[in-house]
Amino acid sequence: MIRNDRSEQDLDSYNEGGHGLRTDKRELGHRIFVNRSLHLENIKFYGFDMDYTLAEYKSPQYEQLGFTLLKDRLVSLGYPQEIKAFEYDPSFPVRGLWFDTLYGNLLKVDAYGNILVCVHGFEFLKHSQVYELYPNKFLQLDESRVYVLNTLFNLPETYLLACLIDFFTNSPQYSREKTGVKEGELTMSFKSIFQDVRNAVDWIHLHGDLKTKTIENLDEYVKKDKRLPMFLNRIRESGARVFLLTNSDYVFTDKIMTYLFDFPHGAKPDEPHRNWKTYFDTIVVDARKPLFFGEGTILRQVDTKTGALKLGTHKGPLHTGEVYSGGSCDVFTELIGAKGKDVLYVGDHIFGDILKSKKIRGWRTFLIVPELVQELHVWTDKCQLFAELQNLDVMLGEMYKNLDSSTKEKPDISKLRTSIRDVTHKMDLSYGMMGSLFRSGSRQTFFSSQVVRYADLYAATFLNLIYYPFSYMFRAPAMLMPHESTVAHEQRFVMETPMISRSRTFKLAEEEEEQNKPTKTVYMDCPNNQIPHARPETPRNVTHTHDEDCSDEDSDSQKQANHVRSCTRNSNCK
Repeated sequence: MIRNDRSEQDLDSYNEGGHGLRTDKRELGHRIFVNRSLHLENIKFYGFDMDYTLAEYKSPQYEQLGFTLLKDRLVSLGYPQEIKAFEYDPSFPVRGLWFDTLYGNLLKVDAYGNILVCVHGFEFLKHSQVYELYPNKFLQLDESRVYVLNTLFNLPETYLLACLIDFFTNSPQYSREKTGVKEGELTMSFKSIFQDVRNAVDWIHLHGDLKTKTIENLDEYVKKDKRLPMFLNRIRESGARVFLLTNSDYVFTDKIMTYLFDFPHGAKPDEPHRNWKTYFDTIVVDARKPLFFGEGTILRQVDTKTGALKLGTHKGPLHTGEVYSGGSCDVFTELIGAKGKDVLYVGDHIFGDILKSKKIRGWRTFLIVPELVQELHVWTDKCQLFAELQNLDVMLGEMYKNLDSSTKEKPDISKLRTSIRDVTHKMDLSYGMMGSLFRSGSRQTFFSSQVVRYADLYAATFLNLIYYPFSYMFRAPAMLMPHESTVAHEQRFVMETPMISRSRTFKLAEEEEEQNKPTKTVYMDCPNNQIPHARPETPRNVTHTHDEDCSDEDSDSQKQANHVRSCTRNSNCK
């Protein structure tokens, strides 16, 4: 990605403005971003989803295909022929929106359900209109009312829902009501429209032409990268094992994977071509995630010649080159000999792949977010807008400088507030009509909060792992609160409070010359007995575990290293 000199200067000034960004020297397009520290050296199993992970579908071509098939399906169910005139607009939908089935609104919300953007059809509702429908601009996440459009497969239906709501609420033959539309004696609720769209989505995936047309036009809809065989082979050469875990059926999986590995060479340019199955230690199709991470289904073996399932339940072991269907995480991990944190699972579905594998099974998680390519482009290319917004914040603070509770005059901040709104609007539209996937202005979205909560790592593509050694330690940046991010360390703060200091004097164990001298236990005088410890001792080793990869072995090895260092200074050590 190329940036002009101006944008580079603006980004540098923005970074220097107190945001404390820790930069990585790798190219932006090669970066992996970290929410929780992870040591690749501890990963013994790398698991991959297929759809939108190993197989990245081309955008917007694939969304256009799904959108067209959805329109055709709804027309076949009795919807007006006029809806076929709608064309897919990739600038409108974004992942992570909520659809309110009661009022027919698409909502962009923050982590707590506070509404940031509200759209009815193609109409963006004003502040007062939102308040009429949602007291306090808030909506509880209730599955009976709200549907979260979290996946890349949801993009066509997100836009189609907006198209249908706009069509029915603005067409003259329909009269608009609060929770639906009416034509004569016929009433159609927004919830029924949503249910029809949802059923149509399921139908085109399970019984319709989506998979057939994808397979017939693989070059048009599926990206292919010659680095894939090399990368999977490198993982296995590092000593780790690789598995495929997908919800797709075997026939579709085989067609897609055969295409992805359709190169004249194998893992290296001078090696012959190999069948895709040889790159995986274990292959599971029809996994039915997220059910797989709970009760699961019966584990069966697939006849790779016919695609049919073999009779009976497969009890193990799992053989390389064979393909299995269904199963559960409990059975699967037992058969491959994995423990929760041994596994790094890579997927695009924040609920089916990431949330459930993280919460229920403790797998380490790597979320694929293809939209990061555009998000990073806007973040760098439009950084003058971010810098401008920061300057406006500073100017707002200056308006209140030297004012306190005795001040009677009220500064006029109306122009500044208007400027802040205008710049924020420009920022949001730089990403698309619904703004950024991760934020609205300065507020993080619901999707963003889920990424932070459940994805240990995230990147635009799993192939970015190529640019990191398998011994790499991914360190999460500090998550600063406002009292930390807005206060520079250079500023001095003197406590004027009756509270006592809670700090303890502390020295690292290797710096303590006296640590090997005999220690004397302190006892308090008590009428009847002595207590073992008068007060807790200041810890000499790490007790606050910040990294999920920390283990007792790490602590023990550190203690041993400290002991050896102190022994070199003390000849009495034995």
